[in-house]
Amino acid sequence: MNPAIHPIALVVFGACFLLVTVAGFLASRWRTADLNSLEEWGLAGRKFGTLITWFLIGGDFYTAYTVIAVPAALYGVGAYGFFAIPFCILLYPYMMLVLPQLWAVCHRNGYVTLADFVRGRYGSRALSIAIALTGILATMPYIALQLVGMREVIAALGISGELPLIVAFVILAAYTYTSGLRAPAAIAIVKDVMLYIMVLAAIVVIPAKLGGYGHVFAAAGAALKLHTPPGSLILPSSQYLSYSTLAFGSALGIVLYPHSITGVLSSSSGRVIRRNAALLPAYNLLLALIALLGFMALAAGIHTANTSSVVPLLFVKMFPDWFAGFCLADWRRSPGSGGYHVDRLGEPVYPQPLWRAAASQDDSRRGVAQR
Repeated sequence: MNPAIHPIALVVFGACFLLVTVAGFLASRWRTADLNSLEEWGLAGRKFGTLITWFLIGGDFYTAYTVIAVPAALYGVGAYGFFAIPFCILLYPYMMLVLPQLWAVCHRNGYVTLADFVRGRYGSRALSIAIALTGILATMPYIALQLVGMREVIAALGISGELPLIVAFVILAAYTYTSGLRAPAAIAIVKDVMLYIMVLAAIVVIPAKLGGYGHVFAAAGAALKLHTPPGSLILPSSQYLSYSTLAFGSALGIVLYPHSITGVLSSSSGRVIRRNAALLPAYNLLLALIALLGFMALAAGIHTANTSSVVPLLFVKMFPDWFAGFCLADWRRSPGSGGYHVDRLGEPVYPQPLWRAAASQDDSRRGVAQR
């Protein structure tokens, strides 16, 4: 049975969607440049300073995965879902030490993607094509997760079917195609302000309605014991190794996703990247608070076989319709979510590496400047 339609939430959701859509199209006029240049379209001319880079990379790292999958994991299995917290902690020292050097080489040689970097360093057309294709294939499941998040948000508002998802995707694709990286950068500011408002409201209002955090943890612990297999609030010793290796591997991989490396290479300097490595942990604090929404959903009596729908259902149940619509609009997470990653899959992942890597190898022998 389909959930009831929430008209007020739908109106607020639609208004927020319209706001980010207009911002996305107007972004093409921001720092006007020749968007026929791949460097301008895909990297915004490498001109983003500390604040814009902070919003943009934050939107890259903390997507619908953050607000859908992490609480869903805690709802389903308990403490194991917290692996996303240490993996982001491990990420930032790596970002501080390695990525400024990568940025310097790419800036000096005009590389737009990792495939360009690999081709320039090793002079191998085949290897650069392999890197480009690996980036595309690795992004596919990531995109799928974002689309699942968008679908669950729309379903929680009472709208079923694939048409709304298709319409949202087409609009997102259109403004990203028109404005390039400037569109998600502009929208990231609006989206992340909404995210902070949403989380601050959730961690205060929802526990207050449920009787406090003590009751939330007690009720969540009791509910997890009834799962098959049982979950727990505390990580069992049998999961220590898998938990730690999952966190470590995820930390190494996240910055090499095409959409993440694009945000890094669009920075104006290596110093900007270092500053962001120091500032981005603020998002990690937010992530820890978002994760607790899974326990809150257990305490609130949310029952569903589809864990991806847990937090949208929680918000619809616990907040007034107008604020639920506001929160779910942020989950549509224009720059950091499904449509954004789908759009950016074709940003600098395809045009340069595959086209140029398949061309002559003459300029790939630059071996040049990689040290």
